[in-house]
Amino acid sequence: MSRDAAVGGSFRDPSGFVFVDSGTLYRQVNRSYRGHYEALIASGLYRDLVERGLLVPHEEAAIGLALSDEAYKVIRPQPVPFVSYPYEWCFGQLKAAALATLELQRIALSKSMTLKDASAYNVQFIGTRPVFIDTLSFERYEEGAPWAAYRQFCQHFLAPLALMAYRDVRLGQLLRANIDGVPLDLAARLLPARSMACLPILLHIHLHARSKPVQAPSRPRDKASHRPISARAMMALIDSLRQGIESLRWRPEESIWREYYRDLSYSDAEVARKKSLVSEFLDLAGRDTVWDLGANTGVYSRIAASRGIYTVCSDFDPACIELSYLDACRNDERSLLPLILDLVNPSPSLGWNHAERSSLVERGPADTVLMLALVHHLVIANNVPFGHLAGFAARVCRNLIVEFVPKRDPMVERLLASRRDVFPEYEQGAFEAAFERRFTIRRRDAVTATGRMLYLMTSKKPADPREGSEPAAFQDRVAAAAARAST
Repeated sequence: MSRDAAVGGSFRDPSGFVFVDSGTLYRQVNRSYRGHYEALIASGLYRDLVERGLLVPHEEAAIGLALSDEAYKVIRPQPVPFVSYPYEWCFGQLKAAALATLELQRIALSKSMTLKDASAYNVQFIGTRPVFIDTLSFERYEEGAPWAAYRQFCQHFLAPLALMAYRDVRLGQLLRANIDGVPLDLAARLLPARSMACLPILLHIHLHARSKPVQAPSRPRDKASHRPISARAMMALIDSLRQGIESLRWRPEESIWREYYRDLSYSDAEVARKKSLVSEFLDLAGRDTVWDLGANTGVYSRIAASRGIYTVCSDFDPACIELSYLDACRNDERSLLPLILDLVNPSPSLGWNHAERSSLVERGPADTVLMLALVHHLVIANNVPFGHLAGFAARVCRNLIVEFVPKRDPMVERLLASRRDVFPEYEQGAFEAAFERRFTIRRRDAVTATGRMLYLMTSKKPADPREGSEPAAFQDRVAAAAARAST
């Protein structure tokens, strides 16, 4: 089979590529990488990084699984539970991923190895823990050679973090428009003059932006074109970058969304009832994976995560996700993954041939989706009809726990206070009718005195008609998404 069988974003690396066979994720190691792979293992670097939880472990698989005659080995890496991307991470997550990448480079240098790639897409989160997933990003260190991934690190990590800290946290979304990282000249123009008072920001962004880009790693290096850089100087560079990353801070500001649960929504008794119902519905629904869409700070996400269910806790508000991530770090919540996701404009398929980075839908389906206190925001604030919402839900899950909030509820009254009510169909009967075309309603229970209702529904057909919803098909899709995350 040809190299074209490589999956998604894995096709660019001549050292090897990722593929999926019968729902299992594999990585082919090509003969051109043989010396570096052997050094990775013989130096003890692989073992050290795996023991520290910085690199995904792998097992060597049968060479007969290889997709081309270029193969030296085939390895089976441990897949991550859910693939996420840098433009979906909060400030704290991107900062943690940056520091983990620098630690990888520091340890690699101590073993006479170096990172040839410092892409943020080589990092995934397992709960709150950043883990490097690209085993083939390491190569033998050549004395005097510069760090080939230096500019890439600055574009993928330092520049967006500086923009988020100095200007506006929403500038992290520049990573979505620039999947090769934020151009340094753009970052330098957007950053305020005061950022130059921070020496690492001055050196690694402002002055770096004026220099010529480092020659691409895939092209032959001209050793005469740069001054030799000693290993000691390389360590100093890494330390300077680390200091720059650590100096950056962002504190979530007050927002209407992070105070949502303290607002007019529920009394203490109603909150307790809602938590009890969500817990009961989760016991009746599928328990493999949960997506909490519009999760705010993750109050209800944690009901699922506390049961050991891997839970994606998502919201469009960076402040809510930052707070959720910080809480998860403090409490060592390993089954909770907070992400910034806007359902009105969710992460699309990106990159070459629309296949290097997967859309949100392509990374599903989840076993169970929570849509709590969300429907009225989508329908009234964003004009999404019930039918469209039900169709989307049917694509991304098999089981749905969804809340309907009637017009007499204070939060809906607030939404309608500043606009004309053009939603005569917004009532419980129409909601149920739209969702019953796609789902079977298994339970409905009142939550509040204002008529908020909580529903447990199960899809009437597979969540994705193209591939079905059997376990093997689901594993295929998870593995394929994981493959697209590897570069």
